[in-house]
Amino acid sequence: MTRVRPAAPPERRRRRARTRTANVADVGRPGFLWAAPATLFFAAFALVPLIMVVVLSFMSWDGIGDPEFAGLDNWRRVLDDPVMIKSIWLSLLLTGLGVAIQTPLSILLGVWAAGNQKNRAVLSAIYFLPLLLSATAVAVVWGALLDPNFGVPAEAAWLFGDGNLYGEQATAIGVLAFVSTWQFTPFHTLIYQGAARAIPPVLYQAAEVDGAGRYRQFFHITLPQLRNAMITSMILMVVGGLTTFETVLILTQGGPGTDTTISAYYMYERAFRSFDYGAGAAIALVLVLAATLISLIMVRLSGYDKMRSTTEGL
Repeated sequence: MTRVRPAAPPERRRRRARTRTANVADVGRPGFLWAAPATLFFAAFALVPLIMVVVLSFMSWDGIGDPEFAGLDNWRRVLDDPVMIKSIWLSLLLTGLGVAIQTPLSILLGVWAAGNQKNRAVLSAIYFLPLLLSATAVAVVWGALLDPNFGVPAEAAWLFGDGNLYGEQATAIGVLAFVSTWQFTPFHTLIYQGAARAIPPVLYQAAEVDGAGRYRQFFHITLPQLRNAMITSMILMVVGGLTTFETVLILTQGGPGTDTTISAYYMYERAFRSFDYGAGAAIALVLVLAATLISLIMVRLSGYDKMRSTTEGL
């Protein structure tokens, strides 16, 4: 015979349930002190410099004397400058090319790297090598490889013509887009690899039972499940594309003429070559506002701000 333990009164059960709920809430919601180090770091290295740039955009300063208040003069000169307007369109063009090229490549490579193919780990490690290099090192390497006098174009005139890929706007922009794709696609591939591995296998098992092949599984299961990762990756591409600087500085120097002078490089020219730090600060704020606005639009239109779970309903 077994002795049955009498059930607790309803009031006691409700009190225990409230206690367990309170304990879970306490564990899952740490206090503000946990976020204090990150908050201080962000304030010191992001908010304070941003405030200083805002103040500087209303000042006239050559980097030597004392800054003088200039009102909206810097903003008028920047917004009326045709080179500035052209640089914005060039920045958007390079950013759009980066998103259009890197997104499908990253998705395909990320899904492949998340599988169990033979030699997958070795090939993935080799492919991810560009992540170990800085943007400056990548630009220097490709600058040497694409040099019109001593690089690959000089040895393959049948393919590259005179070999000067920087002599025309179309080819110069193509070089910048190619180098950026080679460098940053592995980073976004890692994002999609992690997201693909988080997809519940039961979805694919159910699809196989229903007779769905690999292509239907990819378009009807994998891509929808990668939605949040896709939005995250594209936002990072937009922000990174609008702030690209080292590649242009080393490969094209904004040329030919101003045909590859994007906004970040134009900010460098105005501030550190023309010693017009007020105008340079204004250009920097235009970039910040553009990147923030585009990111918010992408988040709102995609519904990413609702943060719906990809496994909801399982």
